[in-house]
Amino acid sequence: GGRYAFANQPAIAQWNLARLAETLLPLISDDTEAAIAAATDAIEAFPQQFERFWQEGMRAKLGLSQEQAGDAELIDELLDVMHRSNADFTLTFRRLTDAAEDGNALTQVRKLFRSPAHFDTWAARWQERLQHDPQSVSERTSAMRAVNPVYIPRNHMVERAIRAAISGDFAPFETLHRLLQRPFEVQAGMAAFEEPPRPEERVLQTFCGT
Repeated sequence: GGRYAFANQPAIAQWNLARLAETLLPLISDDTEAAIAAATDAIEAFPQQFERFWQEGMRAKLGLSQEQAGDAELIDELLDVMHRSNADFTLTFRRLTDAAEDGNALTQVRKLFRSPAHFDTWAARWQERLQHDPQSVSERTSAMRAVNPVYIPRNHMVERAIRAAISGDFAPFETLHRLLQRPFEVQAGMAAFEEPPRPEERVLQTFCGT
């Protein structure tokens, strides 16, 4: 619900750009009013550009190579179902990658949702949409694996590495660092790093410096 909440990213990015533009006004034009007008035009164009790139990125994560009517609704519906079921973002998209290759793998995606029936409704729409996309199955799964990571630097893992390092043990940090050199590749013996935190492991406060 705060300034940096996921849903607030577009607005806060535009706010940050506005602050940057204020510092650049003397470089844009010697005429202050002209500089403000030029900067304002650029900043006001940001939401539309953001939305275009956002939709493009989300289509890639879902294995959709071309834009079609209804894609925005398909994306929004998935995010809504994920939110209501508290489904892990990274795991959901990575397992959807497996399901794009083998429909039977949808079983593993369903396990991430507290209300699988809602996911099933969405999944049926997604599978139908894939039928209208020109990519082959192999092309699609290869492209999806390139944008849906297996591993991310989850807060609880970073916290664990920091606490160990403070005590002089840099092994957890080195392990995490090596792992994240190849975040899109499944690495042997690293399954635990794919999982979200258990309730007692959740990091409820973090800082910009982290």
